[in-house]
Amino acid sequence: MPTINADACVITQINVFTVPDGGQQALIDLLTEAAKSCVDIDGWLSASLHRSLDGTRVVNYAQARDEAAMRRIVQHLQTHGFLDRNKALGSPSPGLYEVVSTIGT
Repeated sequence: MPTINADACVITQINVFTVPDGGQQALIDLLTEAAKSCVDIDGWLSASLHRSLDGTRVVNYAQARDEAAMRRIVQHLQTHGFLDRNKALGSPSPGLYEVVSTIGT
Protein backbone atom coordinates (compact mmCIF):
# COMPACT_ATOMS: atom_id res chain seq x y z
CA MET A 1 0.00 0.00 0.00
CA PRO A 2 1.25 3.51 -0.72
CA THR A 3 2.51 5.53 2.21
CA ILE A 4 1.98 9.29 2.21
CA ASN A 5 3.37 10.39 5.53
CA ALA A 6 6.17 12.85 6.26
CA ASP A 7 7.60 10.51 8.92
CA ALA A 8 7.62 7.39 6.71
CA CYS A 9 11.12 7.90 5.27
CA VAL A 10 10.29 6.35 1.89
CA ILE A 11 11.35 7.43 -1.58
CA THR A 12 8.61 8.09 -4.11
CA GLN A 13 9.08 8.19 -7.85
CA ILE A 14 6.38 10.21 -9.56
CA ASN A 15 6.45 9.76 -13.31
CA VAL A 16 3.99 11.70 -15.45
CA PHE A 17 3.65 10.29 -18.97
CA THR A 18 2.07 12.24 -21.79
CA VAL A 19 0.34 9.78 -24.10
CA PRO A 20 -1.13 10.01 -27.60
CA ASP A 21 -4.89 10.02 -28.01
CA GLY A 22 -6.25 6.61 -27.03
CA GLY A 23 -2.91 5.53 -25.56
CA GLN A 24 -3.64 5.44 -21.84
CA GLN A 25 -4.69 1.82 -21.47
CA ALA A 26 -1.72 0.34 -23.36
CA LEU A 27 0.68 2.24 -21.08
CA ILE A 28 -1.30 1.32 -17.96
CA ASP A 29 -1.13 -2.34 -18.97
CA LEU A 30 2.64 -2.13 -19.46
CA LEU A 31 3.20 -0.24 -16.19
CA THR A 32 1.10 -2.85 -14.38
CA GLU A 33 3.25 -5.62 -15.85
CA ALA A 34 6.41 -3.73 -14.90
CA ALA A 35 5.23 -3.16 -11.32
CA LYS A 36 4.31 -6.82 -10.88
CA SER A 37 7.83 -7.77 -12.01
CA CYS A 38 9.30 -5.68 -9.16
CA VAL A 39 7.39 -7.01 -6.15
CA ASP A 40 10.19 -9.35 -5.06
CA ILE A 41 12.96 -6.74 -5.26
CA ASP A 42 14.35 -5.92 -1.81
CA GLY A 43 12.95 -2.55 -0.73
CA TRP A 44 9.98 -2.49 -3.14
CA LEU A 45 6.87 -1.02 -1.48
CA SER A 46 4.14 -0.14 -3.96
CA ALA A 47 3.00 1.33 -7.26
CA SER A 48 -0.19 3.27 -7.93
CA LEU A 49 -1.30 4.15 -11.45
CA HIS A 50 -3.50 7.12 -12.30
CA ARG A 51 -5.05 8.21 -15.59
CA SER A 52 -6.07 11.78 -16.38
CA LEU A 53 -9.72 12.35 -17.16
CA ASP A 54 -8.82 14.16 -20.38
CA GLY A 55 -7.01 11.06 -21.69
CA THR A 56 -3.62 12.75 -22.19
CA ARG A 57 -1.58 11.55 -19.20
CA VAL A 58 -0.78 8.54 -17.03
CA VAL A 59 0.90 8.98 -13.64
CA ASN A 60 2.94 6.26 -11.98
CA TYR A 61 3.41 6.79 -8.22
CA ALA A 62 5.94 4.17 -7.07
CA GLN A 63 7.55 3.81 -3.66
CA ALA A 64 10.64 2.10 -2.31
CA ARG A 65 12.19 1.87 1.14
CA ASP A 66 15.18 4.05 0.20
CA GLU A 67 17.23 5.38 -2.72
CA ALA A 68 19.30 2.18 -2.98
CA ALA A 69 16.11 0.14 -3.39
CA MET A 70 14.81 2.58 -5.99
CA ARG A 71 18.09 2.20 -7.91
CA ARG A 72 17.69 -1.62 -7.84
CA ILE A 73 14.15 -1.27 -9.15
CA VAL A 74 15.15 1.09 -11.96
CA GLN A 75 18.04 -1.21 -12.92
CA HIS A 76 15.64 -4.17 -13.04
CA LEU A 77 13.22 -2.22 -15.24
CA GLN A 78 16.05 -1.15 -17.55
CA THR A 79 17.51 -4.65 -17.80
CA HIS A 80 14.12 -6.15 -18.66
CA GLY A 81 13.32 -3.54 -21.31
CA PHE A 82 10.43 -1.90 -19.51
CA LEU A 83 11.86 1.64 -19.66
CA ASP A 84 12.31 1.51 -23.43
CA ARG A 85 8.84 0.03 -23.88
CA ASN A 86 7.36 2.77 -21.65
CA LYS A 87 8.95 5.46 -23.82
CA ALA A 88 7.39 3.91 -26.93
CA LEU A 89 3.92 4.41 -25.43
CA GLY A 90 4.30 7.83 -23.80
CA SER A 91 6.68 10.66 -23.05
CA PRO A 92 7.93 10.25 -19.44
CA SER A 93 8.82 12.96 -16.94
CA PRO A 94 10.15 11.14 -13.83
CA GLY A 95 11.39 12.51 -10.53
CA LEU A 96 12.27 11.20 -7.06
CA TYR A 97 10.53 12.74 -4.07
CA GLU A 98 10.16 12.53 -0.32
CA VAL A 99 7.03 13.57 1.57
CA VAL A 100 7.63 16.70 3.62
CA SER A 101 4.08 17.51 4.71
CA THR A 102 0.54 16.16 4.55
CA ILE A 103 -2.61 18.16 5.22
CA GLY A 104 -6.00 16.61 5.71
CA THR A 105 -8.59 15.41 8.16
